[in-house]
Amino acid sequence: MPMMKKVRAKKSLGQHFLTDLSVARRIAATLDGQQCRPTLEVGPGMGVLTQYLLEQGHDLQVVELDSESVDYLRVQFPQLDGRIIADDFLRLDLREIAHGEPINIIGNYPYNISSQIFFKVLDNRDLVPCCTGMVQREVALRIAAPAGGRTRGILSVLLQAWYDIEYLFTVDEHVFNPPPKVKSGVIRLTRNDVTHLGCDERLMRNVVKTAFGQRRKMLRSSLKGLLPPNDPLLAMPLMTQRPEQLTVSDFVDLTNHIAQARAHNTIINPTNDNAS
Repeated sequence: MPMMKKVRAKKSLGQHFLTDLSVARRIAATLDGQQCRPTLEVGPGMGVLTQYLLEQGHDLQVVELDSESVDYLRVQFPQLDGRIIADDFLRLDLREIAHGEPINIIGNYPYNISSQIFFKVLDNRDLVPCCTGMVQREVALRIAAPAGGRTRGILSVLLQAWYDIEYLFTVDEHVFNPPPKVKSGVIRLTRNDVTHLGCDERLMRNVVKTAFGQRRKMLRSSLKGLLPPNDPLLAMPLMTQRPEQLTVSDFVDLTNHIAQARAHNTIINPTNDNAS
């Protein structure tokens, strides 16, 4: 294999290159048994994870924004000819990349866009049956946090509605170049059997974001703007809780209550479009 000068990590791209091969092998193994469908690796850098994914027989494409890394990968991995996408993952049309078929996603994800990556997976949940990889430990713990967990947040609720989430293992700072200032965590998201949440999903996303936007407040304070004035829901025991205490089912119920309250208020106080 031809040798090239190593790629320089770029802070602007959130690059921290993994140097421990045993960790890379463990991350690749999180997709064991998934070789039956195509795999997309996000941010391969110099291919430390890529080599094990190829070794394990994955039908692999990689997406890399850094042109220096793209040049390196083209030389070091000739078997990826025509399978290196020189672009920003967040701008990709996954349906086009996967030709409308299911595709697994894996990566040592750039820390500065890790949350955005998972929101993109969420928006393409019908195409992504399994997403696994490494992010900041605090982000991984937040995504996996159960109801009642202090780190629970927007991504926790929205992802757990559609995926079974496992926090797999922690990775120390010293196995990267340059070392990040925080530990990393490896997680796996596996699509569950849910096909519909039983509520207005767009409204639920708004309810979740609004609730966690004022996470220190009780729900009756943070969500009052989504309800008609003095709505009975505001006096219910559920509304004395804070958002991290609620399960996905609680948020579904809450969303349905809000939808019903809004509909009832519209019927009682119809808008007069002809008013001058």
